[in-house]
Amino acid sequence: MKKKLAIIGIVGLPANYGGFETFVEYLVEPLKESFDITVYCSRYSYEKRCSEYEGVHLKYLPLNANGIQSIPYDMWAILDALRYADSLLILGVSGCTLLPLLRLFGCRRRIVVNIDGLEWRRDKWNAAARWFLKYSERCAVEHADAVVGDNKVIADYVAAEYGKPCELIEYGADHQHPQPVTPEACRKYPFLKGAYAFGVCRIEPENNVALILEAFEEGASLPLVMVGNWNKSEYGRTLRKQYANHPGIHLLDPIYDIVQLNVLRSNCALYLHGHSCGGTNPSLIEAMYLGLPIAAFDVNFNRETTEGRAFYFSDVNSLRVLIARPVPVDSGRIMREIAERRYTWRRIADLYADLL
Repeated sequence: MKKKLAIIGIVGLPANYGGFETFVEYLVEPLKESFDITVYCSRYSYEKRCSEYEGVHLKYLPLNANGIQSIPYDMWAILDALRYADSLLILGVSGCTLLPLLRLFGCRRRIVVNIDGLEWRRDKWNAAARWFLKYSERCAVEHADAVVGDNKVIADYVAAEYGKPCELIEYGADHQHPQPVTPEACRKYPFLKGAYAFGVCRIEPENNVALILEAFEEGASLPLVMVGNWNKSEYGRTLRKQYANHPGIHLLDPIYDIVQLNVLRSNCALYLHGHSCGGTNPSLIEAMYLGLPIAAFDVNFNRETTEGRAFYFSDVNSLRVLIARPVPVDSGRIMREIAERRYTWRRIADLYADLL
C-alpha cells in the first residue's frame, strides 16, 4: 500500500502561473508512483472544483492561500492532514509556528518543510511581518524532520544560523520546450523578426525592473521585451506610463499560455533576470533549460544557480556594458548543460521521495 502524502502551502492545482504551484504540478507526476497524494487548495481561487486532478486528491479550504490568510490556511491544512497522512510536505513557513505545539503533543508524522527563499529578508515586508516570518522559519528548522533549501546559499545559511542540516533540492525545468516563430506570431509581435532581449517577472522593485528599463532607454543595441503584471501596483503602472512610447521597449501583460510565452522567450538573443531575492528562481532555470544566454542580477543566489557561468550586472552602467557586447555563441549551450545536469523533475522527485 502506498504511503499517504499531504502537500500544503500552495494555491492549488492545476497550477496558475505560480512558482510553487508549477513546482507541485510537475513534482507529483513522478511522486505518484510511490505516494497517495493529497494537495490542499484555496476554494476562492478555483471556480471549477473537483475532487481529483491527474490522479491527485484535492482538498479545498475556505481561505486565501496568500497574504495574511496564508497563516490560518496552512495551519488548517496541517491539522487536517494529521488525521490521515504519513508524511507532510509544507511549502513555505507561514503555518510553521504550529510545529512546536505538534511536537509537544507527540506528533510522529514525518514533516518536511521547504523554507522558500528567506522570505523575511524581502523589502516589501514591514518590521512586524519580518519578525513573524523569521520566527516561523526558526520553528520550521527546529521542529521539522527535514528542511529543504532550493539553493546552496540557503542551505549554508540554515547551517550557519541554526546549526541544523538543510537538504539542497532545487526545481525542475525540463517541462519547457523551445517554440518556433510563426508568421502569425510575427504579425502579432513584429519584434520577433529581429534580435531582442527578453525578461518575464512580477513587476516589483526587488526584481530590478526599473534598472533594466533605464539601461535600455538610450542607445541599446537590442530592443527590450518585458512581460509582467504592470497594472497590479503603482510601481508597475508608473513604469509602464514612463516607457509606454519608447520605440525600443515593449511592455507586455502577463502571458499565461506557456506555449505562447515560449514563442517570445525561447527565441530571444539575451534573457534578463533581475531578481535580487529568493533562492533558485524557477524562471531562471527555465531560461537555462531553453538554452538561452543569460544576464542575471549579481547576487549569490543567481551565481550559484548558474554556477558562475552566466553574465552578471549590478547597476545600470554594468548592464549597458553587457548589452553592448556581442553574446558569445556558446553561452546558451553552457546554460543548457547545467540545467540538464541539475534541473530535471525526475532528479528532483527522487530527492524528495527519499526525504519523505
